[in-house]
Amino acid sequence: MTNLVDKTLLMDGDAIRRSLIRVAHEIVEKNKGSADLVLVGIRTRGVPLAERLAEEIRRIEATPITFGVLDITLYRDDLSRLGYQPVVRETKIPGNINGKNVILVDDVLYTGRTIRAALDAIMDIGRPQTIQLAVLIDRGHRELPIRADYVGKNVPTSHRETVSVQLGEIDGEDRVVIQEMTA
Repeated sequence: MTNLVDKTLLMDGDAIRRSLIRVAHEIVEKNKGSADLVLVGIRTRGVPLAERLAEEIRRIEATPITFGVLDITLYRDDLSRLGYQPVVRETKIPGNINGKNVILVDDVLYTGRTIRAALDAIMDIGRPQTIQLAVLIDRGHRELPIRADYVGKNVPTSHRETVSVQLGEIDGEDRVVIQEMTA
Protein backbone atom coordinates (compact mmCIF):
# COMPACT_ATOMS: atom_id res chain seq x y z
CA MET A 1 0.00 0.00 0.00
CA THR A 2 1.35 3.41 -0.93
CA ASN A 3 0.71 6.60 0.98
CA LEU A 4 1.36 10.22 0.17
CA VAL A 5 3.29 12.18 2.78
CA ASP A 6 3.93 15.92 2.77
CA LYS A 7 7.51 16.57 1.74
CA THR A 8 7.84 20.31 1.06
CA LEU A 9 5.63 23.35 1.53
CA LEU A 10 5.91 25.25 -1.77
CA MET A 11 3.47 28.08 -1.18
CA ASP A 12 1.45 29.36 1.73
CA GLY A 13 -1.67 31.49 1.41
CA ASP A 14 0.27 34.75 1.03
CA ALA A 15 2.49 33.29 -1.71
CA ILE A 16 -0.58 32.05 -3.60
CA ARG A 17 -2.21 35.49 -3.29
CA ARG A 18 0.93 37.27 -4.53
CA SER A 19 1.26 34.88 -7.49
CA LEU A 20 -2.36 35.43 -8.50
CA ILE A 21 -1.95 39.21 -8.33
CA ARG A 22 1.13 38.98 -10.58
CA VAL A 23 -0.63 36.64 -13.03
CA ALA A 24 -3.65 38.98 -13.15
CA HIS A 25 -1.36 41.88 -14.10
CA GLU A 26 0.33 39.73 -16.76
CA ILE A 27 -3.07 38.80 -18.26
CA VAL A 28 -4.15 42.44 -18.41
CA GLU A 29 -0.83 43.49 -19.93
CA LYS A 30 -0.72 40.77 -22.60
CA ASN A 31 -4.37 41.35 -23.58
CA LYS A 32 -4.06 45.17 -23.49
CA GLY A 33 -6.82 45.42 -20.90
CA SER A 34 -9.77 43.28 -20.00
CA ALA A 35 -12.12 43.85 -22.94
CA ASP A 36 -13.26 40.56 -24.47
CA LEU A 37 -11.67 38.48 -21.68
CA VAL A 38 -13.46 35.38 -20.43
CA LEU A 39 -11.88 33.46 -17.54
CA VAL A 40 -12.84 29.79 -17.44
CA GLY A 41 -11.95 27.66 -14.42
CA ILE A 42 -11.41 23.95 -14.99
CA ARG A 43 -13.14 21.91 -12.29
CA THR A 44 -12.24 21.45 -9.49
CA ARG A 45 -9.51 23.78 -8.18
CA GLY A 46 -9.28 25.84 -11.35
CA VAL A 47 -12.68 27.30 -10.52
CA PRO A 48 -11.76 29.19 -7.31
CA LEU A 49 -8.44 30.21 -8.89
CA ALA A 50 -10.31 31.67 -11.88
CA GLU A 51 -12.71 33.48 -9.52
CA ARG A 52 -9.77 34.99 -7.64
CA LEU A 53 -8.06 36.04 -10.89
CA ALA A 54 -11.30 37.59 -12.16
CA GLU A 55 -11.57 39.58 -8.92
CA GLU A 56 -7.95 40.80 -9.21
CA ILE A 57 -8.46 41.82 -12.84
CA ARG A 58 -11.67 43.61 -11.85
CA ARG A 59 -9.66 45.57 -9.26
CA ILE A 60 -6.99 46.45 -11.80
CA GLU A 61 -9.34 47.42 -14.64
CA ALA A 62 -12.38 48.57 -12.62
CA THR A 63 -14.68 46.54 -14.88
CA PRO A 64 -16.49 43.24 -14.32
CA ILE A 65 -14.86 40.16 -15.83
CA THR A 66 -16.82 37.34 -17.44
CA PHE A 67 -16.23 34.11 -15.58
CA GLY A 68 -17.18 30.53 -16.41
CA VAL A 69 -16.82 26.95 -15.16
CA LEU A 70 -15.75 24.02 -17.32
CA ASP A 71 -16.26 20.33 -16.54
CA ILE A 72 -14.04 18.21 -18.80
CA THR A 73 -15.10 14.78 -17.52
CA LEU A 74 -16.54 13.56 -20.83
CA TYR A 75 -13.51 14.84 -22.77
CA ARG A 76 -10.89 12.93 -20.75
CA ASP A 77 -8.83 10.28 -22.53
CA ASP A 78 -8.94 8.11 -19.40
CA LEU A 79 -12.74 8.17 -19.06
CA SER A 80 -13.00 4.37 -18.98
CA ARG A 81 -10.80 4.30 -15.87
CA LEU A 82 -13.05 6.72 -13.97
CA GLY A 83 -15.76 4.12 -13.42
CA TYR A 84 -18.89 2.88 -15.07
CA GLN A 85 -20.78 6.11 -14.52
CA PRO A 86 -18.40 9.03 -14.01
CA VAL A 87 -19.78 12.09 -12.23
CA VAL A 88 -20.36 14.88 -14.72
CA ARG A 89 -20.93 18.31 -13.25
CA GLU A 90 -22.28 21.44 -14.85
CA THR A 91 -20.35 23.57 -17.31
CA LYS A 92 -21.39 27.22 -17.10
CA ILE A 93 -20.01 29.58 -19.73
CA PRO A 94 -21.92 32.88 -19.65
CA GLY A 95 -22.66 34.44 -23.00
CA ASN A 96 -20.97 33.80 -26.29
CA ILE A 97 -17.24 33.03 -26.40
CA ASN A 98 -16.94 33.53 -30.16
CA GLY A 99 -14.23 36.11 -30.84
CA LYS A 100 -13.32 36.40 -27.15
CA ASN A 101 -9.98 35.85 -25.44
CA VAL A 102 -10.57 32.81 -23.24
CA ILE A 103 -8.19 32.24 -20.33
CA LEU A 104 -8.35 28.63 -19.13
CA VAL A 105 -7.39 28.41 -15.45
CA ASP A 106 -6.18 25.29 -13.66
CA ASP A 107 -4.22 24.51 -10.52
CA VAL A 108 -1.41 22.23 -11.79
CA LEU A 109 -0.04 21.67 -15.28
CA TYR A 110 1.56 18.23 -15.49
CA THR A 111 1.18 15.96 -18.55
CA GLY A 112 -1.06 18.36 -20.50
CA ARG A 113 -3.90 15.87 -20.88
CA THR A 114 -6.36 17.88 -18.76
CA ILE A 115 -5.70 20.96 -20.88
CA ARG A 116 -6.13 18.99 -24.12
CA ALA A 117 -9.53 17.88 -22.85
CA ALA A 118 -10.39 21.47 -21.88
CA LEU A 119 -9.42 22.72 -25.35
CA ASP A 120 -11.75 20.15 -26.94
CA ALA A 121 -14.58 21.19 -24.60
CA ILE A 122 -14.09 24.91 -25.31
CA MET A 123 -14.04 24.35 -29.08
CA ASP A 124 -17.36 22.48 -28.80
CA ILE A 125 -18.84 25.57 -27.09
CA GLY A 126 -17.62 28.20 -29.54
CA ARG A 127 -14.73 29.70 -31.48
CA PRO A 128 -12.72 32.09 -29.34
CA GLN A 129 -10.25 34.58 -30.81
CA THR A 130 -7.54 33.10 -28.56
CA ILE A 131 -7.29 30.47 -25.85
CA GLN A 132 -4.64 31.13 -23.22
CA LEU A 133 -3.66 29.07 -20.20
CA ALA A 134 -3.02 30.23 -16.63
CA VAL A 135 -1.86 27.74 -13.99
CA LEU A 136 -0.80 28.15 -10.40
CA ILE A 137 1.88 25.42 -10.66
CA ASP A 138 3.77 24.06 -13.67
CA ARG A 139 5.52 20.88 -12.59
CA GLY A 140 6.87 19.73 -15.95
CA HIS A 141 6.73 16.17 -17.35
CA ARG A 142 4.60 17.09 -20.38
CA GLU A 143 3.26 14.28 -22.57
CA LEU A 144 1.60 16.67 -25.02
CA PRO A 145 2.95 19.87 -26.64
CA ILE A 146 1.12 22.24 -24.28
CA ARG A 147 2.56 25.16 -22.33
CA ALA A 148 1.09 27.74 -20.00
CA ASP A 149 0.96 31.42 -20.92
CA TYR A 150 0.83 32.44 -17.25
CA VAL A 151 2.47 30.50 -14.42
CA GLY A 152 2.34 31.21 -10.70
CA LYS A 153 5.35 29.00 -9.96
CA ASN A 154 7.49 26.52 -11.90
CA VAL A 155 8.35 23.50 -9.75
CA PRO A 156 10.56 20.68 -11.03
CA THR A 157 9.29 17.38 -9.62
CA SER A 158 9.97 13.68 -9.94
CA HIS A 159 7.34 11.17 -11.07
CA ARG A 160 7.19 9.84 -7.49
CA GLU A 161 6.01 13.22 -6.26
CA THR A 162 2.59 14.82 -6.39
CA VAL A 163 1.80 18.52 -6.18
CA SER A 164 -1.20 19.13 -3.93
CA VAL A 165 -2.92 22.50 -4.27
CA GLN A 166 -5.24 23.18 -1.37
CA LEU A 167 -7.61 26.14 -1.51
CA GLY A 168 -9.77 27.62 1.21
CA GLU A 169 -12.97 27.33 -0.82
CA ILE A 170 -12.56 23.55 -1.11
CA ASP A 171 -9.99 22.40 1.45
CA GLY A 172 -10.32 24.96 4.23
CA GLU A 173 -6.84 26.46 3.78
CA ASP A 174 -4.56 27.84 1.08
CA ARG A 175 -1.27 26.04 0.51
CA VAL A 176 0.68 24.08 -2.08
CA VAL A 177 2.74 21.08 -0.98
CA ILE A 178 4.85 18.47 -2.69
CA GLN A 179 3.87 15.02 -1.51
CA GLU A 180 5.86 11.86 -2.07
CA MET A 181 4.67 8.29 -2.40
CA THR A 182 5.92 5.92 0.27
CA ALA A 183 5.60 2.16 0.36
